[in-house]
Amino acid sequence: MTSRAFFGTDGIRGTVGQAPITPDFMLRLGHAVGRVLKASEARPTVLIGKDTRISGYMIESALEAGFASAGVDVLLTGPLPTPGIAYMTRALRLSLGVVISASHNPFGDNGIKFFSARGEKLPDAWEQQVESALEQPPQWVDSANLGKARRIDDARGRYIEFCKGTFSSELSLKGLKIVVDAANGAAYHVAPDVFHELGAEVVAIGCSPNGTNINAGFGATSPAALVAAVQAQGADYGVALDGDADRLQLVDRAGRLYNGDELLYLMVTDRLAQHLPVPGAVGTLMTNMAVEVALRERGVAFVRAKVGDRYVLEELVARGWQLGGEGSGHLLALDKHTTGDGIVSALMVLQAVSRSGRSLAELLADVTLFPQTLINVRLQPGTDWASNPRLARAQAAVSGELGNAGRVLIRPSGTEPLVRVMVEARDAAVAQRSAERIADTLR
Repeated sequence: MTSRAFFGTDGIRGTVGQAPITPDFMLRLGHAVGRVLKASEARPTVLIGKDTRISGYMIESALEAGFASAGVDVLLTGPLPTPGIAYMTRALRLSLGVVISASHNPFGDNGIKFFSARGEKLPDAWEQQVESALEQPPQWVDSANLGKARRIDDARGRYIEFCKGTFSSELSLKGLKIVVDAANGAAYHVAPDVFHELGAEVVAIGCSPNGTNINAGFGATSPAALVAAVQAQGADYGVALDGDADRLQLVDRAGRLYNGDELLYLMVTDRLAQHLPVPGAVGTLMTNMAVEVALRERGVAFVRAKVGDRYVLEELVARGWQLGGEGSGHLLALDKHTTGDGIVSALMVLQAVSRSGRSLAELLADVTLFPQTLINVRLQPGTDWASNPRLARAQAAVSGELGNAGRVLIRPSGTEPLVRVMVEARDAAVAQRSAERIADTLR
């Protein structure tokens, strides 16, 4: 496939005021996407939602104008989690969902994600079509055919009901005290209500956005605030989302933080405990090996996809499986939602706790994550590290020594002239020593 100028692994993202996150580009982008949509649909309608960044107002207006100029109608939700936009796009039978968000990045960044009419992330080929359209001169429609825009006032309430509907009607969260941290992001007016309406006593933090405080000291990428609040409040659990609420981190009463690898394992074993079929699960190249070993011991196949929840999704769809995720907290349960959803994933975990009558620590007692050592080696641009014979020999030697008790992963950074060397082993000292040994061949 031809390299893409604007789309990365998760849409388009960058610093506001610097290309491509500028109002003129966003107008062009809306127009180009509109033309791609109109190639297969006479009168498309798109849904635009956003997180709480102040720059969302500017980008929303520019996109709206671009879509209208191509003859595409627009529905606006205001702040709503990314998975909420995916849900609403599917529920309203719309042509496309658009999310204005830079996820877990600081407020000075922003970006765009797209969802298909089925609420799924779009493939590389579609993004290439959009990039090709961006290279073409605009074709403005005449005044009679311009798109129209209106706001949807009940999007928040509809998405809350959707989230609650993924939780078993035979269970509740009564008796649990839960701290909910929305990262001052898109779920600030959604997540606390979901857990409260399912019966929990909720303490909300990170739910006071002001346009510039998204992800600042709160949320899934800054879990220290959640740990402190859980312990200060004597809560049973804490749930932290990121700025667009498609990933989560979870903390228990003892202040222990559980990552996405552990939570994926729990989601699988909860279904096994209900005697439901789980033919396999999908992780990524970075998923902790302990999870793979534990799943295989339970007879569940495990496959690794490239890093990025879109690649996990593609692998799940190709295999007809339902459960997958990343250590970062992007988790997928395709029988519940078409995309990663931090709130829904948290509900799946808490449902397992409620159903079993056991704590999260007890449910995960048989999984001890392998220590990982990650070393970033900076190289001169253009260095052909992949053909380095010393690297190949060191990697083969370490892999042979580790056997089934560890693994080696070497991959380039997608944004910097770095090679990332990761070694995983049952013993932390072995992982550290082995990673240094391999990294030395690149220095």
